[in-house]
Amino acid sequence: MSLARGMPRRQRAGRRSTQGALTSAVTPLRNLVPPSFQHYRFENSYDEMFEAPGLPRAHYQALYQTLLRLPPEELRRSQQAADLSFLHEGITFTVYGNKEGTERIFPNDLVPRIIPSHEWAQIEKGLTQRITALNLFLRDIYHDGKILNDGVVPRELVCSCRHFRREMRGLEVPRGNYVSICGTDLVRRPDGSFAVLEDNLRVPSGVSYMLANRKVLKRVFPTMFQDYGVFPIDHYPQALLATLRGLVPPDAPVRNDPVTVLLTPGVGNSAYFEHTFLAQQMGIELVEGRDLLVHDNVVYMRTTAGLRRVDVIYRRVDDDFLDSLCFRRDSILGVPGLFNAYRAGNVSLANAIGTGVADDKAVYAYVPEIIKYYLNEDASLPNVPTFLLTRETERNHVLQHLDEMVVKAVGESGGYGMLIGPQSTAAQRDEFRARILADPRNYIAQPTLALSCAPCFIDGDVESRHIDLRPYILFGEKVTLVPGGLTRVALQKGSLIVNSSQGGGSKDTWVLRDSTNGSELGPKGLRSAPRTARQWAV
Repeated sequence: MSLARGMPRRQRAGRRSTQGALTSAVTPLRNLVPPSFQHYRFENSYDEMFEAPGLPRAHYQALYQTLLRLPPEELRRSQQAADLSFLHEGITFTVYGNKEGTERIFPNDLVPRIIPSHEWAQIEKGLTQRITALNLFLRDIYHDGKILNDGVVPRELVCSCRHFRREMRGLEVPRGNYVSICGTDLVRRPDGSFAVLEDNLRVPSGVSYMLANRKVLKRVFPTMFQDYGVFPIDHYPQALLATLRGLVPPDAPVRNDPVTVLLTPGVGNSAYFEHTFLAQQMGIELVEGRDLLVHDNVVYMRTTAGLRRVDVIYRRVDDDFLDSLCFRRDSILGVPGLFNAYRAGNVSLANAIGTGVADDKAVYAYVPEIIKYYLNEDASLPNVPTFLLTRETERNHVLQHLDEMVVKAVGESGGYGMLIGPQSTAAQRDEFRARILADPRNYIAQPTLALSCAPCFIDGDVESRHIDLRPYILFGEKVTLVPGGLTRVALQKGSLIVNSSQGGGSKDTWVLRDSTNGSELGPKGLRSAPRTARQWAV
């Protein structure tokens, strides 16, 4: 349904002239929509909801009509209800080094991000291809090193990565699965296609917030899901558990019922809520390093009934802290002797030790070549253009255009160790110039991306904010992607940083079962008349 219907002829003509004119100028959406959208602005980036001002995309049509009928006070009331749900359920995250206190309620936005089924099929194909190739790459570099011998990926690049573990050379891992759980960050390009921004292979986080967003939105808008035909995501914990149990060591005493635990650094970790949530949902024990011990290269868990053998560990502890006898000597987070038990094949770890070499941001630049080498296929999902600063020509180019670039430390995450050129000061650029010259291997640079925008509830209005997407991939007997993911939102106006530690939040991600849902028909039952605001609201 178009808002042009019922407009004066002059206004309709003006509307037609703006459609398709998403230019570099910021276009205010005024005189086209009701008050809730009066502050919605179009930027020179892809807009998830609108093709043009006042013209929603087909799969957003019904949701748009619903939002038009929701008064600002009901938008506020719905958001408050969602915030209370997050508060009462303890859905939090931790910000390190914050003087005002570290634990915060995870910011969430109630307007879902919608992905039609045909777009999700492309994402699923590309991420399945990617995780398959990265597992083959990890097995190769820790065994025969063919890709290094053939010069497809520079040997020095791999060996100089701080996440490369020489201790893993020649070690067989169950089923050859180095990466069982992966979270890959995707962004929209201006033409609407998806590209990979980075891979998260070590201890990817955020999936609990994906599940929590869905649970809360169902509570606030209870009838929207069955009407819209949204794929469920509630089965993720059981899919994760099945993936973990598939890693059971060959000599486990009870192979059909392996003892699986989730190893957490403890309550002070930024993702501790997620650790407790996932352990509870999977029905497995949440343990810290002090709850485990190693005897005769076998891992045991301390229980009130005595010691119990552990077969599979879903570890949320970085490599460096896993075993003080093998890695960092000062670590109290891991289990002394764990690596020897792992090397002996008596316990499995997910993800495997040493997987961080494949999410090094400099190695990331070679992933299309890695896919071509192992699978003889072109990458279905392209990379974002990336400058390797070890190359003199590329380094000089970046240093001359720092005000236009995003510079990232290759081994950092969470939005730390970054320079966003267009939003930086001269002093910050000088600091990063010195860092790059001192250690070019530690940095890569990418052009500043115009992240796509999506509607968000902001103080009772619907406003535009930048977003990305992190789907979660499970690699077991088959590759499993739960339809959806964590859509991260840069809640600060004009910001491009979506990380929660840097002021970002998240929203629910809907993957539609049928591409026709949400078109002119929209969710079933909405053809003739959308529900009233009170039927949709709390």
